[in-house]
Amino acid sequence: MTLVSTERRGTTATLKTVFQDLQADSCPYLYNFHLHTVFSDGQLHPDRLMQQAVAHGLEGLAITDHHTVAGYRAAHLWLESLRSRSAQAEPLPQLWSGIEINANLTGVEVHILGYGFDCNHPVLYPYTQGTTALGKSYEAEQVIAAIQGAGGIAILAHPARYRHPASDLVAAAVTLGIDGLETYYCYANQDPWQPSATQTQDMLTLGQRYSLLKTCGTDTHGSSILRRL
Repeated sequence: MTLVSTERRGTTATLKTVFQDLQADSCPYLYNFHLHTVFSDGQLHPDRLMQQAVAHGLEGLAITDHHTVAGYRAAHLWLESLRSRSAQAEPLPQLWSGIEINANLTGVEVHILGYGFDCNHPVLYPYTQGTTALGKSYEAEQVIAAIQGAGGIAILAHPARYRHPASDLVAAAVTLGIDGLETYYCYANQDPWQPSATQTQDMLTLGQRYSLLKTCGTDTHGSSILRRL
């Protein structure tokens, strides 16, 4: 059995605190926990994405490419390089590991976001190969267990976007041990980005009912981290 390090547990604990304190206006100028790069289906190279994060003064973010952590690794190297040669007094953003994984939840394909995990943990191997996992590994229960087994936090992405009642999906995910919901999400792809009011309230209600963490993110696939497209 591979154990999760004390440092990793500390990182996850910090991230949980951030999630607990998120509000509707936390994203996208303070935090952004749903971003894609050229390593999956986004337009931004990790370097450009991080340049925007620094320019906008983000406090924290996660790159959540589909089935790969290559974008996160590239962004991490860029950030460490900047930190080593930077004399600026302003703090740089905190970058957490992230990923978005397709999974079967009660016959519905959903997306599960993972955060703050150990990218090198072997339990994540089926989910970092660039394609949807097959067989038992495709089941939401396995995805959630893998993320948590690697020391991370498992979040149900955009719960109100599926063709199935969000309340049913959330209830099912809770029985499998999900940690939280992507509560603040712009379902209408508005510009400027803002969380959809009705869905946000629904997710807040469900989150409170099941004592779940809440996250926010633009789900960026385009050229700006401030919007989705």
